[in-house]
Amino acid sequence: MHHTARLLHYHAMMGDAFQLPETGDLVRVASRLAVAALLGGCIGFEREWSRKAAGLRTHMTVALASAAFVLIMVESAAAPADVSRVIQGISAGIGFLGAGTILKRSSTEEGIKGLTTAATIWLTAAVGAAAGAGHVAIGVISVIAAWMILTILSGAERLIGRR
Repeated sequence: MHHTARLLHYHAMMGDAFQLPETGDLVRVASRLAVAALLGGCIGFEREWSRKAAGLRTHMTVALASAAFVLIMVESAAAPADVSRVIQGISAGIGFLGAGTILKRSSTEEGIKGLTTAATIWLTAAVGAAAGAGHVAIGVISVIAAWMILTILSGAERLIGRR
């Protein structure tokens, strides 16, 4: 390709890359990101309230990041298979963050600590991905179910533990 043609081609590509989105697109993207952060915050609030390792900010950020990754693909008009690969990457990659919350207790204590928090981080990534893809109902229902599991079953675990 001739130098001038190559420059024109590059300029055309970069011009498209840096155009501001239409107002409707911008509102849709911003609302999906905000919903993701809010839903992540609902789970994070419970973890914060329970004084767990990963709390409000961590869960909000995980949900926001997952939504952003999915939105990048959705807004790029990527094929469903490409969006699926991004979600697979989020699902696998978030495990490393969750693993950081799991601690083996000392030899005098039983078991390990942090599995529930690791699971909530994984769920929060899914909630964020759902919001990013525009499936807010899935995110909301997941958060409601998580709250029920984390609050109601926490009391049941304490009762079982006392026996």
